[in-house]
Amino acid sequence: MRAIQRSNCYHKEGHQAACDYGDTFYMLLFGLVQIVVSQIPDFHNMEWLSVVAALMSFTYSFIGFSLGVAKVIENGKIMGSITGVPASSLANKLWLVFQALGDIAFAYPYSIIVLEIQDTLKSPPPENKTMKRASMVAIFVTTFFYLCCGCFGYAAFGNDTPGNLLTGFGFYEPYWLIDFANACIVLHLVGGYQIFSQPIFAFAEGWFAKKFPNSGFVNNFYTFKLPLLPGFQLNLLRLCFRTAYVILTTGIAMLFPYFNSVLGLLGALNFWPLTIYFPVEMYFVQKKIGAWTRKWIVLRTFSFVCFLVTVVGFIGSLEGLISAKLS
Repeated sequence: MRAIQRSNCYHKEGHQAACDYGDTFYMLLFGLVQIVVSQIPDFHNMEWLSVVAALMSFTYSFIGFSLGVAKVIENGKIMGSITGVPASSLANKLWLVFQALGDIAFAYPYSIIVLEIQDTLKSPPPENKTMKRASMVAIFVTTFFYLCCGCFGYAAFGNDTPGNLLTGFGFYEPYWLIDFANACIVLHLVGGYQIFSQPIFAFAEGWFAKKFPNSGFVNNFYTFKLPLLPGFQLNLLRLCFRTAYVILTTGIAMLFPYFNSVLGLLGALNFWPLTIYFPVEMYFVQKKIGAWTRKWIVLRTFSFVCFLVTVVGFIGSLEGLISAKLS
């Protein structure tokens, strides 16, 4: 939303105008929206929100990709260099590389919700086969868009490429298209936040239900009916826990409003344990892979290399986060 304000300001006042707006109000507004949307019970009730978020993601990704291609054609040459953005020292260059690895790891965080998504599928065909096909398509499409946006973005702006092509104002015109793309990002983030938070909600609420089976606060549901709206069931634990969770995450976002560093940190934390380690270990058990066989050695080596990527990505992103906070 702040990017939309700035886009309109640059269009009216010129690209050199001091169009600075605060983040706090929009972060609080986003948190308020999430408190309301968080009362959606579970994944089975979120199909519409997931579809909207996916459509918004396709839309703004395609816009960013198209604008990057148009800018390269306008420039008449490819900007930047094969070595990437220069740094003041080798150490700083390594920090940037490590942070970039964390950002790349964040591009594939869907392993957190794979089982929850599969649980919503109907059979026949078998859920695991449907999920396998869907995962392959998702990885291909995601990789295509990330590579296109990243490569054409750097080719368009070289070393001046912003961390986010749309909100970082690599592009100024057409301003209405930039506004539309940023509005799509807002809607995508609303849906994405819920999709990645629902497994946490389900785990926490399931734990409380088992721990306190006789608690009315945990297990009782109350039906509410508002005018012109369908009735909905309210649970006090759901209301309190999810509200507290949203308040906490909103507060952290306000404390550390640094896009690339935060993405890299979250990507590094999730990448190896959820995307690599657990699937590899489950594959060993399911297929009964013996120790020190060729397949065992290859997969163990692959897991170890990805673990190193997670470590360096986490360190680089943490350094970037601390540097941004102290600067």
